[in-house]
Amino acid sequence: MINPFKKTYSKAELEVFEFLSQVRFFARLKNLEMARLIPAIHYRMYRRDEVIFFRNDPSQAFYIVKKGWVSLNIDIKDNFESISDLRRGEAFGENSLLEGSKRIYSAIVLSEEAELMVIPSFAMHELFDSDPKIKAKMMTSLAEFYNENNHRLFKSYQSSFGFFKLGQMFEQR
Repeated sequence: MINPFKKTYSKAELEVFEFLSQVRFFARLKNLEMARLIPAIHYRMYRRDEVIFFRNDPSQAFYIVKKGWVSLNIDIKDNFESISDLRRGEAFGENSLLEGSKRIYSAIVLSEEAELMVIPSFAMHELFDSDPKIKAKMMTSLAEFYNENNHRLFKSYQSSFGFFKLGQMFEQR
């Protein structure tokens, strides 16, 4: 039986939901929850070598690659080292989900052009304030993402340098 009061979505909205459901940070959300994001999503085109943001910039938006190729880099002295290359359906700027954070890497476009979905952090935080279930789902995804990154970091560091003073990572500054 069809519920006549159930919200129906346009073809374009359903395509956005399908796309977002493949992005790890949105995979737990239902269409109704993702629909609340649609007004906040901006589509932005970037060109090759355009910097999306630099390390230490305020984290003001969350990004999803719709088309193209983006490189995440850390700067070491006067050089950049690539830490990850992202393509369609991959997200970055995840620390914008945390209030008052700064970028921990730089993001630069590698392809001739890249189309990104951009969600301002203030819009995400307004959504989190109004719907704790959405916040809980997205924060769970963020925690899993950071946990996986920690595992990769420790494994990479240990294989490169052997045993190390892990306690230094957890010391307060």
